[in-house]
Amino acid sequence: MVAWLASRSAGSEFLLRFEDLDTAAVREEHYRSQREDLVALGLDWDEPVISQSERRDVYLDALGELEASDLVYPCFCSRKEIREAASAPNLAHAGHQYPGTCRDLSSAGRAERALTRPPALRLRAAGQTRAFTDLVMGDQEFTVDDFVVQRNDGTPAYHLVVVVDDAAQNIELVVRADDLLESTARHLLLYELLNLGPPAHGHVPLVLAPNGDRLAKRHGSVNLDDRAAAGETPRQVLAYLAMTLGLCSESEAESASIDADPLTAAALIGRFSFAALPREPLLLPEEYLQPEVG
Repeated sequence: MVAWLASRSAGSEFLLRFEDLDTAAVREEHYRSQREDLVALGLDWDEPVISQSERRDVYLDALGELEASDLVYPCFCSRKEIREAASAPNLAHAGHQYPGTCRDLSSAGRAERALTRPPALRLRAAGQTRAFTDLVMGDQEFTVDDFVVQRNDGTPAYHLVVVVDDAAQNIELVVRADDLLESTARHLLLYELLNLGPPAHGHVPLVLAPNGDRLAKRHGSVNLDDRAAAGETPRQVLAYLAMTLGLCSESEAESASIDADPLTAAALIGRFSFAALPREPLLLPEEYLQPEVG
């Protein structure tokens, strides 16, 4: 919703992209339901709509550029091994998620490890830092670790594909949740290495469960279908979101169930401002959620 308001308030296009490279988790109904949810909230989009599953060759070309410049290397580490290595006392000061275990393996060492596990590909970031000014969170600076650009099943990784797609679609502004704030430094490095122009970024705090955990299906009424089952209309959901973003008053949100109420997504465009957005996560109240039974 924030991304839509930001683009429409600036008179820009709002582009829809399906990040569907994980084919094992994607179903045809997911494409339909996501479009239907946007329409129900009054959010439209511009064409073309792209699916990452149809652009694999483009991502492999970008990987080829990085490989040709010796900017990637095979990594055989499991997530468990990375966690254990990064928490070792002699590495606690490093501050990087990935400690570089496979960075300087010999050819023989790589061949030996390849017998038991296919490798992912990691970017040689060499501990570089990148600074940027976020439209919501202000000035930021992060150190970039050697991150994965291709998974060990051969699938191009999220960090690479979003950079390639943003450039291909001439994206000028990326608005997303603040759990990806630190990843922006990774993306800025990739933009540079691939000779691509970076967009601006705005990271919005997450909506969390009452105890501060990330929202999940176990928490109950967290999507439009759930809210409809609880007797809430899409307009009421829109009004609640608008209230949490500082775009409408509590009284306006409470009157959103009235058919004549003018509070629509389009009506919020003129009210939008990055300066008005909260900087802290929203904890949903217990009464808003209806946990699943059984």
